[in-house]
Amino acid sequence: MVSAGDFKNGITLEIDGNVCQIVEFQHVKPGKGAAFVRTKYKNIITGAVLEKSFRPTEKFPQARIERVDMQYLYNDGELYYFMNTETFDQVGLSAENVGDSLKFVKENEMVKICSHNGNVFAIEPPLFVELEVIETEPGFAGNTAQGATKPATVETGAQVQVPLFVNQGDKLKIDTRTGDYLSRV
Repeated sequence: MVSAGDFKNGITLEIDGNVCQIVEFQHVKPGKGAAFVRTKYKNIITGAVLEKSFRPTEKFPQARIERVDMQYLYNDGELYYFMNTETFDQVGLSAENVGDSLKFVKENEMVKICSHNGNVFAIEPPLFVELEVIETEPGFAGNTAQGATKPATVETGAQVQVPLFVNQGDKLKIDTRTGDYLSRV
């Protein structure tokens, strides 16, 4: 059990039956009345961010989040299949569980599956991936002042904004958190 007076950024708790992560907190001692903890927390499963004040003595159970390294195998149209490389157990997840998290992940790459009490709520792709450009328009130098970009489709089907000098067939390094182009490989 963690009391509200001991909150720290990033800890995961069960608040009102939901799994939440503390984003910000502030201990407040007003001139009149009792002290309280003003908190901003994120519901991990729904993604909603809420603000709430707690008494410093309120206690909450700490939530155990399991992060397991798994290999993304394939998608059969309905389910996305993952394999634990240590036990060789396979898991099939629906498109609503996977969401948008695999748009930069190729088959046979490693991802982290995050679950709470056996319920998968998120898939964390690697921070950076290297993907090949399969389609982009040729860039024309000289028609821009600075920093011009163009859309490019990578081998997973995702769209990325890239500089004009990137051509079809180039390998790119992409940040999966933001979807930004970082460099050519």
